[in-house]
Amino acid sequence: MSSEPGARHIRLTSHPGQGATGAPSIHWGAADALERGPIVGTTSNRSQRNVVGTHSGSYGVYRALAVAAGNLVKGHRADLTNTAPTDLIGPYEQWGDPEKIVSIDPWGAAVQTAFADYLEQGYDIRPTIAVTKAHIHLPEIRQALAFQRLQVDGKVLLEDSSAAVTKIAIEPVWWLPGVAKRFQVSEAELRRALFEETGGMYPELVTRSDIEVFLPPIGGQTLYIFGNPRDLADPAVTLTARVHDECNGSDVFGSDICTCRPYLTHAIEECIQGSQQGGVGLIAYSRKEGRALGEVTKFLVYNARKRQEGGDRADKYFLRTECVAGVQDMRFQELMPDVLHWLGIRRIHRLVSMSNDKYDAITGSGIEVGERVKIPDALVPADAKVEIEAKIAAGYFTDGAVPDEARLAAVKGRGLE
Repeated sequence: MSSEPGARHIRLTSHPGQGATGAPSIHWGAADALERGPIVGTTSNRSQRNVVGTHSGSYGVYRALAVAAGNLVKGHRADLTNTAPTDLIGPYEQWGDPEKIVSIDPWGAAVQTAFADYLEQGYDIRPTIAVTKAHIHLPEIRQALAFQRLQVDGKVLLEDSSAAVTKIAIEPVWWLPGVAKRFQVSEAELRRALFEETGGMYPELVTRSDIEVFLPPIGGQTLYIFGNPRDLADPAVTLTARVHDECNGSDVFGSDICTCRPYLTHAIEECIQGSQQGGVGLIAYSRKEGRALGEVTKFLVYNARKRQEGGDRADKYFLRTECVAGVQDMRFQELMPDVLHWLGIRRIHRLVSMSNDKYDAITGSGIEVGERVKIPDALVPADAKVEIEAKIAAGYFTDGAVPDEARLAAVKGRGLE
């Protein structure tokens, strides 16, 4: 047995390069933090490492540049004083179910308390989740106030038209056996594909089968919660939610070739309204730019669609993507529900989405969904109508997810009809 805190951990298999102290064991799916064990992705003490990869996702490369440039001292240890979460999330029953969460660390926001003994002994453990408070300002919210679709309440929506939110950042932490099971492949197949498709960047994927956790170099997620975060886990409290995949061109710069920003801001308005009526709202924003194909591929497809004979057509919409990328969509929503389970969610009363892939992933994971809220036709930019037509033709969403007449009438003040 190990002499680590709690005296419940077995060292990982001995391997050249490990120090005498070994690394903490990880028992994924254990309901107790110490029994589960900490995630240690340090680059400064190899004997402590119990994962493939390192913290910060894709930003780890920038850390390497900072070290190379001499701007960051190699082996810097984070001072976590006063960085604790502003809101307590969990623990929930789902945290101890390895079927529910495989792609994030449920204890990632609680390392200072859950693994205090390890930190005292010098283990370099980093949070993979941060919880803070913030205000968001959107012109669409100011417009909603001007047209009296929303009202200032001084709690959720303030006098300056900002909305108060709890904001959570999450880095990916993949338990490889669970991820492989989600995609119905063997763990060996998954490890080999990850190794080969990253150009052999992570040889431990194929040489260290005893290490089951991978910190992939990809973007994470940001959550925006309107109302009390604890209410997310209460099925009796009406939850309005949208799971949104990143679209920088629309979300940030307002490009009108798709419905991404209109749908996102519509969902935020719905979340504010829902929380003001005694419910709670959630926006889960994932870094999966261009259907996880990336912006370069996305822009190449834009050109291919618009330059083809007959112009941009719904019947060729996804075909042109497949010609360039080899696949229509790489977002693969299989891992998406994990964050919902981390929040303790069991029922989404109003899902602001018309994606069947998202709906199927959420309900397939055991979360009940009530109403599905479609984007009102009045919010669809003219240049994005081909996208809607293509999605209908491809069965991407169910056109029956229509909001009630009162909500449809409410968008008339947006000036987009």
